[in-house]
Amino acid sequence: MPWQSPIVVHPPAADGGRRVTVRGQDVGVAHSDGDLAELLRRAGLGEADIALDDPHLVEWRGAAHAWTGA
Repeated sequence: MPWQSPIVVHPPAADGGRRVTVRGQDVGVAHSDGDLAELLRRAGLGEADIALDDPHLVEWRGAAHAWTGA
């Protein structure tokens, strides 16, 4: 099985929201860094685990670390 980042932020939807998975489990949709941090906190990750620009921890699919839409 190929290696995968533990946190995946999927491509933006039409409304700008991005689905987020942690270790393969869907944890919700984020519209901002604040939303993303809250989803990760609820998934049990501590602040030390929330380095949004670390490619070893977070894979941004479809678009770089950016938010669009609503």
